[in-house]
Amino acid sequence: MKKLWQRLFLVERPSIGLSFFRIFAALTTALHVIPSFFHLDDNYFPTAFKELNTNFFPVDFLIFIQKSPESVIILFVILFCASCFCFLIGLLSQLSCIVMTVCCYYFYALNSMQIGTLSWDILLVTLFLMCLIPYHGDYFSVDALYSCDPAPYKRRRPYFMQRLLQIQIASTFFYTALYKITAHGNWLSDNPIFYLMNNPPSGVVKNFLFRDLLATRPELCYGIGIFIVAVEFTIGFFWFTERTRVSAIYAGFLFHIMLILTLDVPAIFFFLFPAQMLLFINPEHLLRWIEMKRRYHECAPRAKIVYDGHCGFCRESVRKLKVMDLWGTLEYVDFQSHADLSSVHPQLTKEEAATEVYLIEPDGSLYGGFFVFQRLCLTLPMMYPAALIMYFPGAGIIGPMVYRFVAAHRYLFPVNKKCQDNTCVR
Repeated sequence: MKKLWQRLFLVERPSIGLSFFRIFAALTTALHVIPSFFHLDDNYFPTAFKELNTNFFPVDFLIFIQKSPESVIILFVILFCASCFCFLIGLLSQLSCIVMTVCCYYFYALNSMQIGTLSWDILLVTLFLMCLIPYHGDYFSVDALYSCDPAPYKRRRPYFMQRLLQIQIASTFFYTALYKITAHGNWLSDNPIFYLMNNPPSGVVKNFLFRDLLATRPELCYGIGIFIVAVEFTIGFFWFTERTRVSAIYAGFLFHIMLILTLDVPAIFFFLFPAQMLLFINPEHLLRWIEMKRRYHECAPRAKIVYDGHCGFCRESVRKLKVMDLWGTLEYVDFQSHADLSSVHPQLTKEEAATEVYLIEPDGSLYGGFFVFQRLCLTLPMMYPAALIMYFPGAGIIGPMVYRFVAAHRYLFPVNKKCQDNTCVR
Protein backbone atom coordinates (compact mmCIF):
# COMPACT_ATOMS: atom_id res chain seq x y z
CA MET A 1 0.00 0.00 0.00
CA LYS A 2 2.85 2.37 0.85
CA LYS A 3 4.48 1.75 -2.53
CA LEU A 4 1.17 2.32 -4.32
CA TRP A 5 0.65 5.61 -2.45
CA GLN A 6 4.18 6.67 -3.36
CA ARG A 7 3.70 5.80 -7.03
CA LEU A 8 0.29 7.45 -7.38
CA PHE A 9 0.75 10.63 -5.34
CA LEU A 10 4.30 11.32 -4.14
CA VAL A 11 6.54 10.40 -7.07
CA GLU A 12 8.21 13.52 -8.48
CA ARG A 13 7.42 14.48 -12.05
CA PRO A 14 7.78 17.64 -14.17
CA SER A 15 5.19 20.27 -13.21
CA ILE A 16 4.91 21.99 -16.60
CA GLY A 17 1.38 20.63 -17.14
CA LEU A 18 0.19 22.19 -13.88
CA SER A 19 1.70 25.54 -14.94
CA PHE A 20 -0.30 25.36 -18.16
CA PHE A 21 -3.45 24.51 -16.20
CA ARG A 22 -2.93 27.59 -13.98
CA ILE A 23 -3.54 29.88 -16.96
CA PHE A 24 -6.93 28.33 -17.72
CA ALA A 25 -7.95 28.30 -14.06
CA ALA A 26 -7.27 32.05 -13.94
CA LEU A 27 -9.22 32.69 -17.17
CA THR A 28 -12.19 30.65 -15.94
CA THR A 29 -12.29 32.51 -12.61
CA ALA A 30 -12.05 35.89 -14.35
CA LEU A 31 -14.90 35.06 -16.74
CA HIS A 32 -17.08 33.94 -13.83
CA VAL A 33 -16.54 36.94 -11.58
CA ILE A 34 -15.51 40.04 -13.54
CA PRO A 35 -18.81 40.34 -15.51
CA SER A 36 -20.64 40.66 -12.19
CA PHE A 37 -18.59 43.81 -11.41
CA PHE A 38 -20.17 45.77 -14.26
CA HIS A 39 -23.29 46.46 -12.15
CA LEU A 40 -22.15 46.59 -8.54
CA ASP A 41 -25.32 48.38 -7.46
CA ASP A 42 -27.42 45.47 -8.73
CA ASN A 43 -25.09 42.68 -7.64
CA TYR A 44 -23.14 43.51 -4.49
CA PHE A 45 -23.92 46.95 -3.06
CA PRO A 46 -26.61 47.25 -0.34
CA THR A 47 -29.06 48.28 -3.10
CA ALA A 48 -28.82 44.81 -4.74
CA PHE A 49 -31.33 42.02 -4.45
CA LYS A 50 -29.37 39.27 -2.73
CA GLU A 51 -29.59 35.56 -2.19
CA LEU A 52 -27.51 33.99 0.58
CA ASN A 53 -26.28 30.41 0.61
CA THR A 54 -26.72 29.30 4.22
CA ASN A 55 -25.86 25.72 3.23
CA PHE A 56 -22.38 26.80 2.21
CA PHE A 57 -21.56 29.53 4.76
CA PRO A 58 -22.24 29.88 8.51
CA VAL A 59 -25.06 32.32 9.22
CA ASP A 60 -22.90 34.51 11.46
CA PHE A 61 -20.34 34.83 8.69
CA LEU A 62 -23.03 35.87 6.19
CA ILE A 63 -24.37 38.49 8.62
CA PHE A 64 -20.86 39.91 9.02
CA ILE A 65 -20.27 40.04 5.24
CA GLN A 66 -23.59 41.78 4.62
CA LYS A 67 -22.39 44.72 6.71
CA SER A 68 -19.68 45.50 4.15
CA PRO A 69 -19.74 49.19 3.10
CA GLU A 70 -19.39 50.07 -0.57
CA SER A 71 -15.75 51.10 -0.09
CA VAL A 72 -14.84 47.61 1.17
CA ILE A 73 -16.65 45.99 -1.77
CA ILE A 74 -14.72 48.19 -4.21
CA LEU A 75 -11.48 47.27 -2.42
CA PHE A 76 -12.24 43.56 -2.91
CA VAL A 77 -13.01 44.24 -6.60
CA ILE A 78 -9.57 45.81 -7.00
CA LEU A 79 -7.90 43.01 -5.03
CA PHE A 80 -9.61 40.37 -7.16
CA CYS A 81 -8.65 41.97 -10.49
CA ALA A 82 -5.03 42.47 -9.39
CA SER A 83 -4.62 39.00 -7.90
CA CYS A 84 -6.37 37.29 -10.84
CA PHE A 85 -4.03 39.02 -13.29
CA CYS A 86 -0.98 38.09 -11.20
CA PHE A 87 -2.18 34.49 -11.01
CA LEU A 88 -2.71 34.46 -14.77
CA ILE A 89 0.85 35.60 -15.52
CA GLY A 90 2.33 33.61 -12.63
CA LEU A 91 3.61 36.49 -10.50
CA LEU A 92 3.86 35.21 -6.90
CA SER A 93 1.48 32.53 -8.11
CA GLN A 94 0.69 30.92 -4.76
CA LEU A 95 0.08 34.21 -2.93
CA SER A 96 -1.97 35.62 -5.80
CA CYS A 97 -4.03 32.41 -5.90
CA ILE A 98 -4.76 32.69 -2.16
CA VAL A 99 -5.82 36.35 -2.43
CA MET A 100 -7.96 35.65 -5.51
CA THR A 101 -9.66 32.69 -3.82
CA VAL A 102 -10.42 34.71 -0.68
CA CYS A 103 -12.02 37.37 -2.89
CA CYS A 104 -14.07 34.67 -4.64
CA TYR A 105 -15.44 33.42 -1.32
CA TYR A 106 -16.20 36.99 -0.30
CA PHE A 107 -18.29 37.73 -3.40
CA TYR A 108 -19.99 34.34 -3.13
CA ALA A 109 -21.02 35.15 0.45
CA LEU A 110 -22.07 38.67 -0.51
CA ASN A 111 -24.56 37.48 -3.12
CA SER A 112 -24.55 33.85 -4.19
CA MET A 113 -27.23 34.47 -6.82
CA GLN A 114 -24.69 36.12 -9.12
CA ILE A 115 -22.04 33.39 -9.20
CA GLY A 116 -23.37 30.58 -7.01
CA THR A 117 -23.77 27.64 -9.37
CA LEU A 118 -22.63 24.03 -9.29
CA SER A 119 -19.82 24.85 -11.72
CA TRP A 120 -18.78 27.69 -9.41
CA ASP A 121 -18.56 25.30 -6.46
CA ILE A 122 -16.36 22.99 -8.55
CA LEU A 123 -14.13 25.94 -9.48
CA LEU A 124 -13.80 26.95 -5.81
CA VAL A 125 -12.61 23.45 -4.94
CA THR A 126 -10.03 23.67 -7.73
CA LEU A 127 -8.78 27.06 -6.55
CA PHE A 128 -8.59 25.86 -2.94
CA LEU A 129 -6.40 22.95 -4.01
CA MET A 130 -4.12 25.21 -6.02
CA CYS A 131 -3.68 27.53 -3.02
CA LEU A 132 -1.84 24.72 -1.25
CA ILE A 133 1.21 24.57 -3.54
CA PRO A 134 3.46 26.96 -5.54
CA TYR A 135 4.21 24.47 -8.31
CA HIS A 136 1.83 26.07 -10.79
CA GLY A 137 4.30 28.94 -11.10
CA ASP A 138 7.21 26.77 -12.23
CA TYR A 139 6.77 27.65 -15.91
CA PHE A 140 4.71 29.88 -18.23
CA SER A 141 5.10 32.45 -15.46
CA VAL A 142 6.89 35.58 -14.33
CA ASP A 143 8.09 33.55 -11.35
CA ALA A 144 9.99 31.30 -13.76
CA LEU A 145 11.74 34.32 -15.29
CA TYR A 146 13.03 35.41 -11.89
CA SER A 147 14.08 31.94 -10.78
CA CYS A 148 17.70 30.82 -10.93
CA ASP A 149 16.76 27.61 -12.77
CA PRO A 150 18.00 27.74 -16.40
CA ALA A 151 15.53 25.01 -17.43
CA PRO A 152 12.45 25.37 -15.20
CA TYR A 153 10.34 23.18 -17.48
CA LYS A 154 12.36 20.22 -16.14
CA ARG A 155 11.66 21.00 -12.51
CA ARG A 156 10.26 17.96 -10.69
CA ARG A 157 7.59 18.22 -8.03
CA PRO A 158 5.45 15.72 -6.08
CA TYR A 159 2.60 14.56 -8.29
CA PHE A 160 0.07 14.87 -5.48
CA MET A 161 -1.75 17.97 -6.78
CA GLN A 162 -2.10 16.78 -10.36
CA ARG A 163 -3.51 13.49 -9.08
CA LEU A 164 -6.09 15.28 -6.91
CA LEU A 165 -7.17 17.40 -9.88
CA GLN A 166 -7.47 14.25 -12.02
CA ILE A 167 -9.65 12.61 -9.37
CA GLN A 168 -11.75 15.77 -9.13
CA ILE A 169 -12.71 15.91 -12.81
CA ALA A 170 -13.24 12.14 -13.06
CA SER A 171 -15.50 12.26 -9.98
CA THR A 172 -17.39 15.24 -11.41
CA PHE A 173 -18.27 13.31 -14.56
CA PHE A 174 -19.18 10.17 -12.62
CA TYR A 175 -21.47 11.88 -10.12
CA THR A 176 -23.05 13.99 -12.86
CA ALA A 177 -24.09 10.75 -14.57
CA LEU A 178 -25.25 9.31 -11.25
CA TYR A 179 -27.43 12.38 -10.66
CA LYS A 180 -28.96 12.02 -14.12
CA ILE A 181 -30.34 8.56 -13.30
CA THR A 182 -31.37 9.15 -9.66
CA ALA A 183 -32.82 12.67 -9.48
CA HIS A 184 -36.04 14.17 -10.81
CA GLY A 185 -36.09 13.97 -14.59
CA ASN A 186 -34.47 10.53 -14.73
CA TRP A 187 -32.62 10.06 -18.03
CA LEU A 188 -33.42 6.32 -18.04
CA SER A 189 -37.18 6.60 -17.63
CA ASP A 190 -37.77 10.09 -19.03
CA ASN A 191 -36.50 11.94 -22.07
CA PRO A 192 -35.07 15.29 -20.87
CA ILE A 193 -33.23 16.06 -24.14
CA PHE A 194 -36.47 15.81 -26.11
CA TYR A 195 -38.09 18.12 -23.54
CA LEU A 196 -35.25 20.65 -23.89
CA MET A 197 -35.59 20.63 -27.67
CA ASN A 198 -39.30 21.52 -27.43
CA ASN A 199 -39.70 23.48 -24.19
CA PRO A 200 -36.28 24.89 -23.28
CA PRO A 201 -35.98 27.24 -20.31
CA SER A 202 -34.74 30.69 -21.23
CA GLY A 203 -30.98 30.87 -21.86
CA VAL A 204 -30.34 27.12 -21.82
CA VAL A 205 -30.46 25.74 -25.39
CA LYS A 206 -28.87 27.37 -28.44
CA ASN A 207 -30.40 27.39 -31.90
CA PHE A 208 -27.98 24.84 -33.33
CA LEU A 209 -28.13 23.11 -36.71
CA PHE A 210 -30.08 19.91 -35.89
CA ARG A 211 -32.31 21.24 -33.13
CA ASP A 212 -35.49 21.17 -35.24
CA LEU A 213 -34.75 17.57 -36.27
CA LEU A 214 -34.24 16.46 -32.64
CA ALA A 215 -37.47 18.21 -31.64
CA THR A 216 -39.37 15.69 -33.80
CA ARG A 217 -37.35 12.55 -32.95
CA PRO A 218 -38.00 11.47 -29.34
CA GLU A 219 -36.35 8.08 -29.84
CA LEU A 220 -33.17 9.74 -31.15
CA CYS A 221 -33.13 12.15 -28.20
CA TYR A 222 -33.53 9.24 -25.77
CA GLY A 223 -30.65 7.34 -27.40
CA ILE A 224 -28.40 10.40 -27.23
CA GLY A 225 -29.29 10.83 -23.55
CA ILE A 226 -28.37 7.21 -22.71
CA PHE A 227 -25.13 7.61 -24.64
CA ILE A 228 -24.23 10.77 -22.67
CA VAL A 229 -24.88 9.02 -19.37
CA ALA A 230 -22.72 6.06 -20.45
CA VAL A 231 -19.88 8.38 -21.48
CA GLU A 232 -19.99 10.30 -18.19
CA PHE A 233 -19.98 7.06 -16.18
CA THR A 234 -17.00 5.51 -17.96
CA ILE A 235 -14.76 8.29 -19.29
CA GLY A 236 -12.97 8.80 -15.96
CA PHE A 237 -11.88 5.15 -15.91
CA PHE A 238 -10.59 5.49 -19.49
CA TRP A 239 -8.56 8.58 -18.49
CA PHE A 240 -6.82 6.60 -15.77
CA THR A 241 -6.08 3.67 -18.12
CA GLU A 242 -2.91 4.22 -20.11
CA ARG A 243 -4.04 2.37 -23.25
CA THR A 244 -7.26 4.35 -23.60
CA ARG A 245 -6.06 7.68 -22.14
CA VAL A 246 -5.36 9.59 -25.36
CA SER A 247 -8.59 8.44 -27.04
CA ALA A 248 -10.57 9.34 -23.91
CA ILE A 249 -9.05 12.83 -23.84
CA TYR A 250 -10.06 13.34 -27.48
CA ALA A 251 -13.54 12.06 -26.62
CA GLY A 252 -13.72 14.45 -23.66
CA PHE A 253 -12.79 17.38 -25.90
CA LEU A 254 -15.42 16.36 -28.46
CA PHE A 255 -17.99 16.01 -25.67
CA HIS A 256 -17.31 19.56 -24.49
CA ILE A 257 -17.37 20.97 -28.02
CA MET A 258 -20.84 19.50 -28.49
CA LEU A 259 -21.94 20.96 -25.15
CA ILE A 260 -20.68 24.42 -26.10
CA LEU A 261 -22.32 24.27 -29.53
CA THR A 262 -25.73 23.21 -28.21
CA LEU A 263 -26.12 24.63 -24.70
CA ASP A 264 -25.38 27.92 -22.96
CA VAL A 265 -22.84 26.46 -20.55
CA PRO A 266 -20.58 28.30 -18.07
CA ALA A 267 -16.98 29.20 -18.86
CA ILE A 268 -15.75 26.23 -16.84
CA PHE A 269 -16.81 23.90 -19.67
CA PHE A 270 -14.84 25.92 -22.21
CA PHE A 271 -11.63 26.67 -20.27
CA LEU A 272 -11.20 24.63 -17.10
CA PHE A 273 -12.45 21.11 -17.89
CA PRO A 274 -10.58 20.65 -21.22
CA ALA A 275 -7.35 21.89 -19.62
CA GLN A 276 -7.96 19.60 -16.64
CA MET A 277 -8.26 16.63 -18.98
CA LEU A 278 -4.76 17.39 -20.29
CA LEU A 279 -3.41 16.79 -16.77
CA PHE A 280 -3.87 13.07 -17.49
CA ILE A 281 -1.01 13.25 -20.02
CA ASN A 282 2.09 11.77 -18.43
CA PRO A 283 4.45 14.74 -17.86
CA GLU A 284 7.43 12.46 -18.49
CA HIS A 285 6.16 11.96 -22.05
CA LEU A 286 5.72 15.70 -22.37
CA LEU A 287 9.27 16.31 -21.17
CA ARG A 288 10.68 13.77 -23.66
CA TRP A 289 8.75 15.50 -26.46
CA ILE A 290 10.21 18.89 -25.47
CA GLU A 291 13.74 17.46 -25.31
CA MET A 292 13.26 15.86 -28.71
CA LYS A 293 12.29 19.23 -30.23
CA ARG A 294 15.26 20.90 -28.55
CA ARG A 295 17.68 18.30 -29.95
CA TYR A 296 16.18 18.80 -33.40
CA HIS A 297 16.70 22.57 -33.26
CA GLU A 298 20.27 22.12 -31.99
CA CYS A 299 21.09 20.31 -35.22
CA ALA A 300 19.07 22.60 -37.49
CA PRO A 301 19.89 26.20 -38.51
CA ARG A 302 18.75 28.48 -35.69
CA ALA A 303 17.92 32.16 -35.42
CA LYS A 304 20.67 34.19 -33.73
CA ILE A 305 20.21 36.86 -31.06
CA VAL A 306 23.08 39.37 -31.18
CA TYR A 307 23.42 41.22 -27.86
CA ASP A 308 25.84 43.29 -25.79
CA GLY A 309 27.63 40.99 -23.34
CA HIS A 310 29.12 43.94 -21.42
CA CYS A 311 25.65 45.13 -20.42
CA GLY A 312 24.17 43.58 -17.28
CA PHE A 313 20.64 44.44 -18.39
CA CYS A 314 21.27 42.74 -21.74
CA ARG A 315 22.71 39.62 -20.12
CA GLU A 316 19.72 39.44 -17.80
CA SER A 317 17.35 39.82 -20.75
CA VAL A 318 19.13 36.99 -22.59
CA ARG A 319 18.84 34.80 -19.50
CA LYS A 320 15.07 35.38 -19.51
CA LEU A 321 14.91 34.64 -23.23
CA LYS A 322 16.63 31.31 -22.58
CA VAL A 323 13.94 30.48 -20.00
CA MET A 324 11.20 31.37 -22.49
CA ASP A 325 12.88 29.51 -25.37
CA LEU A 326 11.16 26.21 -24.62
CA TRP A 327 11.98 24.63 -27.99
CA GLY A 328 15.63 25.80 -28.10
CA THR A 329 15.12 27.73 -31.35
CA LEU A 330 17.58 30.57 -30.60
CA GLU A 331 21.36 30.88 -30.58
CA TYR A 332 22.89 33.73 -28.56
CA VAL A 333 25.85 35.74 -29.86
CA ASP A 334 27.73 38.27 -27.71
CA PHE A 335 29.03 40.77 -30.26
CA GLN A 336 31.67 41.97 -27.78
CA SER A 337 33.46 38.62 -28.16
CA HIS A 338 33.65 38.92 -31.96
CA ALA A 339 36.38 40.97 -33.58
CA ASP A 340 34.46 40.97 -36.86
CA LEU A 341 30.67 40.53 -37.03
CA SER A 342 30.68 39.95 -40.79
CA SER A 343 31.01 36.23 -40.07
CA VAL A 344 27.69 36.43 -38.22
CA HIS A 345 25.95 38.61 -40.80
CA PRO A 346 27.59 40.53 -43.68
CA GLN A 347 25.51 43.67 -43.09
CA LEU A 348 26.03 43.89 -39.32
CA THR A 349 28.76 45.99 -37.70
CA LYS A 350 29.81 46.36 -34.06
CA GLU A 351 28.67 49.98 -34.10
CA GLU A 352 25.16 48.94 -35.12
CA ALA A 353 25.08 46.04 -32.65
CA ALA A 354 26.03 48.43 -29.83
CA THR A 355 22.86 50.46 -30.39
CA GLU A 356 20.23 47.70 -30.27
CA VAL A 357 19.66 43.95 -30.16
CA TYR A 358 19.50 42.11 -33.49
CA LEU A 359 17.80 38.94 -34.67
CA ILE A 360 19.21 37.01 -37.62
CA GLU A 361 16.78 34.48 -39.06
CA PRO A 362 18.09 31.20 -40.56
CA ASP A 363 17.36 32.58 -44.05
CA GLY A 364 19.58 35.63 -43.35
CA SER A 365 16.78 38.14 -42.66
CA LEU A 366 17.92 40.81 -40.20
CA TYR A 367 15.68 42.50 -37.62
CA GLY A 368 16.67 45.08 -35.03
CA GLY A 369 15.31 46.60 -31.83
CA PHE A 370 11.57 46.46 -31.24
CA PHE A 371 10.99 44.29 -34.31
CA VAL A 372 13.14 41.55 -32.78
CA PHE A 373 10.59 41.15 -30.00
CA GLN A 374 7.77 41.25 -32.51
CA ARG A 375 9.31 38.24 -34.21
CA LEU A 376 10.00 36.46 -30.92
CA CYS A 377 6.31 36.73 -30.02
CA LEU A 378 5.65 34.27 -32.81
CA THR A 379 8.46 31.90 -31.73
CA LEU A 380 8.59 31.65 -27.93
CA PRO A 381 5.51 30.08 -26.27
CA MET A 382 5.71 32.30 -23.19
CA MET A 383 5.62 35.39 -25.42
CA TYR A 384 2.59 34.39 -27.49
CA PRO A 385 0.18 36.57 -25.42
CA ALA A 386 2.44 39.60 -25.97
CA ALA A 387 1.67 39.39 -29.70
CA LEU A 388 -1.66 41.10 -28.94
CA ILE A 389 0.32 44.16 -27.83
CA MET A 390 3.28 43.92 -30.21
CA TYR A 391 1.04 43.73 -33.28
CA PHE A 392 -1.64 46.13 -32.05
CA PRO A 393 -2.27 48.97 -34.55
CA GLY A 394 0.24 51.72 -33.86
CA ALA A 395 2.69 49.45 -32.00
CA GLY A 396 5.10 49.68 -34.93
CA ILE A 397 5.37 53.44 -34.29
CA ILE A 398 5.34 53.64 -30.49
CA GLY A 399 7.29 50.42 -29.86
CA PRO A 400 10.55 51.49 -31.56
CA MET A 401 10.54 54.80 -29.64
CA VAL A 402 10.13 52.99 -26.31
CA TYR A 403 12.80 50.48 -27.27
CA ARG A 404 15.31 53.19 -28.29
CA PHE A 405 14.86 54.92 -24.92
CA VAL A 406 15.44 51.66 -23.00
CA ALA A 407 18.42 50.71 -25.19
CA ALA A 408 20.06 54.11 -24.77
CA HIS A 409 19.88 53.83 -20.97
CA ARG A 410 20.38 50.09 -20.58
CA TYR A 411 23.62 50.49 -18.60
CA LEU A 412 21.76 52.35 -15.86
CA PHE A 413 19.24 49.61 -15.06
CA PRO A 414 19.40 48.04 -11.55
CA VAL A 415 21.04 44.84 -12.77
CA ASN A 416 24.21 46.89 -13.18
CA LYS A 417 24.12 48.99 -10.00
CA LYS A 418 27.77 50.07 -10.17
CA CYS A 419 27.08 52.25 -13.21
CA GLN A 420 26.60 55.94 -12.49
CA ASP A 421 26.49 57.02 -16.11
CA ASN A 422 25.94 55.48 -19.50
CA THR A 423 29.60 54.78 -20.29
CA CYS A 424 30.90 52.76 -17.32
CA VAL A 425 31.36 49.45 -19.17
CA ARG A 426 31.62 50.53 -22.77
